[in-house]
Amino acid sequence: MDRVSSDDEEDQRNLIDQNDTKPSPPRSAASAFSINNLRHPLEFSGPTTTSSARQFHFQFNKRYLFAIFLPLFILILYFSIDLRNIFRDTTGTLWPLKLDSSPSASRMRESELQALSLLRHQRLGLLSLWNSSSPTNSTSLEDFRSLLLEQIQLNQQIQQVLLSSHPAPAGSNSSSDDNDDLFEPTLGLGDICRKRDQKMSQRRTIEWKPKPNKYLFAICVSGQMSNHLICLEKHMFFAALLDRILVIPSPKVDYQYGKVLDVDHVNQCLGRKVVVTFDEFAEAKKNHLHIDRFICYFSLPQPCYVDDEHLKKMKSSLGISMGKLERAWVEDIKKPSRRTGEDVMAKFSTGDDVIAIGDVFYANVEPEWVMQPGGPLAHKCKTLVEPSRFILLTAQRFIQTFLGKNFIALHFRRHGFLKFCNTKQPSCFFPVPQAADCINHVVERANMAVIYISTDAAESETSLLQSLIVRNGKPVPLVKRPARNSVEKWDALLYRHGLQDDSQVEAMLDKTICAMSSIFIGSSGSTFTEDILRLRKDWESASVCDEYLCQGEQPSIIADDK
Repeated sequence: MDRVSSDDEEDQRNLIDQNDTKPSPPRSAASAFSINNLRHPLEFSGPTTTSSARQFHFQFNKRYLFAIFLPLFILILYFSIDLRNIFRDTTGTLWPLKLDSSPSASRMRESELQALSLLRHQRLGLLSLWNSSSPTNSTSLEDFRSLLLEQIQLNQQIQQVLLSSHPAPAGSNSSSDDNDDLFEPTLGLGDICRKRDQKMSQRRTIEWKPKPNKYLFAICVSGQMSNHLICLEKHMFFAALLDRILVIPSPKVDYQYGKVLDVDHVNQCLGRKVVVTFDEFAEAKKNHLHIDRFICYFSLPQPCYVDDEHLKKMKSSLGISMGKLERAWVEDIKKPSRRTGEDVMAKFSTGDDVIAIGDVFYANVEPEWVMQPGGPLAHKCKTLVEPSRFILLTAQRFIQTFLGKNFIALHFRRHGFLKFCNTKQPSCFFPVPQAADCINHVVERANMAVIYISTDAAESETSLLQSLIVRNGKPVPLVKRPARNSVEKWDALLYRHGLQDDSQVEAMLDKTICAMSSIFIGSSGSTFTEDILRLRKDWESASVCDEYLCQGEQPSIIADDK
């Protein structure tokens, strides 16, 4: 029985355009984790202090060029020698030549053809590297170093292919070369998919110090769980700007956040009471539940981007009364204006005890500030919004059972994605064989032997994908969470606390496993992917090899519009 991730966008309005949100396409080095360490899901080392990323004109080190171009020269020399002259005797007579059809000769020819293919691949990579160093392009030192190391690694692979068909001389070590020692310690070839430095020490933050008895009532209606979590995070930023306590929505009108999040974790990270559940709010207000002012952030397509049905449910199910909905400004979810924190404070500051501003999932307020690693709020944790402790521990136990420390995670979004992606330029829906080629490239670069897949794809698609993912001629397993088995104990915590078979818990578990991976491949346009990337940034597990599936490519074929 396959379990699939619960993706969080049910139609086009709930999906993020790749051009709108561009996380640093990361690429890997997994964070080690320890189940016994209950302080944090991952054993992260502190952020390293490096020089800030800068643009520069590339000056190739002679040793790098030597390592890259020497095999090219040898092969050119090899194939350009006039073999006819070699086999002539002193009289000019051509010796009789017979093609060697022995197995060793066949292996040699096969190795030479494979080496030529790899050299063609390296040539394309070097051309790309050359183009990236042109005056019209700017590449960071970190990205350039990764590209260069990738070409050196490919160079080593070519050498191994050429040597594989020849017996090693007695007493030699065919797995290494003296010249390699000149490069490897300095360049760190095993560090191609290292962690990305998030520069946490350079965060811009704001203190969240709410005034007593001043509340912001959170309302989130867009899409599914991931959209709601983004909406909640933005509400936290608004509450901090307005010096208010945030009221988490009731499960009677929204998701049961207590199952997937530890709400009190936010208060612990801030060292004060900044968020309350709806029940705590109702108790504090002595069940006199009234929203004093309803100031709408969005005015279009409807005030506060809240439908009448949701407002009726708030009144009937929660017993909340409210005044007339006010419009702060003209703001459309389809074209949200870029706003500043000062804009928000000017429009929404009021002396009323309880206010609401409607759904703010699409709000475009200080995006660089809000989306930075660790978020915009000053706190003492890695991140404020993270999975509950039970989900974190279950994810760790699953990884220890099935995956090991180093693995790739793939979010393969398919359901409802074909129609959505084909309205975008470029489309983000790729044929399975093309997707497999892109994944194989990441597998080759990272040299990892297992992939965890979180997907809503049909079995027919995942089976085809599995058959096409290979490494060194061997299949790379795509691992899904298995059906419940009482013999296995990795998910015992969920069953013990009544969290089994809950779709939102399973979706959050998928996110957590993906966020703990060495390398992550996401689906462009999916907020499920965006939430994973946020966790990876905040937990400092993001890799320089992280990327969207087939990033920078277009689908090999796109269906016509009906």
